[in-house]
Amino acid sequence: MPRPDPEQPPAHDAHLHAATLKRLEQSSGRLAANAIARMDESLPWYRAMPPENRSWIGLVAQAGIAAFTEWFRHPETPQAISTDVFGTAPRELTRAITLRQTVEMVRTTIEVMEAAIEEVAAPGDESLLREALLVYAREIAFATAQVYAQAAEARGAWDARLESLVVNAVLSGEADEGAVSRAAALGWNSPEHVCVILGTAPDGDSELTVEAIRRAARHAKLQVLTGVLGNRLVVIAGGSDNPLQVAKGLIGPYAAGPVVAGPVVPDLLAATRSAQAAAAGLKACLAWQDAPRPVLADDLLPERAMAGDPAARDQLVEEIYRPLEEAGSALLETLSVYLEQASSLEGAARMLFVHPNTVRYRLRRVTDVTGWSPSDVRSAFTLRIALILGRLAAADPQS
Repeated sequence: MPRPDPEQPPAHDAHLHAATLKRLEQSSGRLAANAIARMDESLPWYRAMPPENRSWIGLVAQAGIAAFTEWFRHPETPQAISTDVFGTAPRELTRAITLRQTVEMVRTTIEVMEAAIEEVAAPGDESLLREALLVYAREIAFATAQVYAQAAEARGAWDARLESLVVNAVLSGEADEGAVSRAAALGWNSPEHVCVILGTAPDGDSELTVEAIRRAARHAKLQVLTGVLGNRLVVIAGGSDNPLQVAKGLIGPYAAGPVVAGPVVPDLLAATRSAQAAAAGLKACLAWQDAPRPVLADDLLPERAMAGDPAARDQLVEEIYRPLEEAGSALLETLSVYLEQASSLEGAARMLFVHPNTVRYRLRRVTDVTGWSPSDVRSAFTLRIALILGRLAAADPQS
């Protein structure tokens, strides 16, 4: 008597399998309709969706049941479930519904199919169909994760490119409404206060550096657009009117070396001015070896002016020399003499033929008018450069 081949299923089992498969094919439309009805009943987000998206979800549910039927027909054949099921819907659907919502949709469909096992399976084949559905549910879960992972990767790559375009436009002085639109697509909510932070980028994966900036920004409750351009790490930060505090909160991912914070500007279109000041400060920071880290671009005005930054020269003249000139010649003369006399009150008083208290009073007025104190060494250096540039501008008929 010949022995049965263990690789071949018994004829009785094959007959049951064929009968179950036929009943499954006949029930697929009804099961899909039941799944959609269950979603409409139990998932509020599904009811709130526009008709177009609900129709796509219905197609996904139908495709899932059809894919299970085909998989049940040939369980030994490897099949791309993600393509069979999710290929019916447009890629934009991953933006319309979240991963959690997709999991709820899949779970609802599987529950409807599981509840129908007793009536769909041929008598005696219920256990086989139930086991097949459990295996298929696992596979569809993996397929769901894969689809969203691929969508996230594609979206992340596209977002990184958009962000790089925005950062480069701001740094190069080409920011326009197009850059604002791109920033809005990245979640930039047009904060009132914006500043640019520049420093050296660390070696290694720039994506890790960018992610570290994002974590620091979330902790500091700031909005950021960031990128690594060449060897520079650029951060456009919004949400604070204190650029030095912003720089301190984001300084961790920067490599060793100076980190410069540009001045606060009202919006992204004006951020070019902050970026240019920070870039000029980063270049000029070599001249101030004891500069703090981070440092404000405005604290580097004298070095920037000597390095050829016209904006710094204009700022020193307009914010220091002109106000002193308008306040009267006595303040300009007193400040000039005081600086020439090595910051000596008595020496300046002798040169001006006034009492030292008069010199002291006028120097306090200088501080009130300019915000820079002549008695501070660093401020005195800034004031001296401002006087030089102001005199040169006054002598230039074209200024």
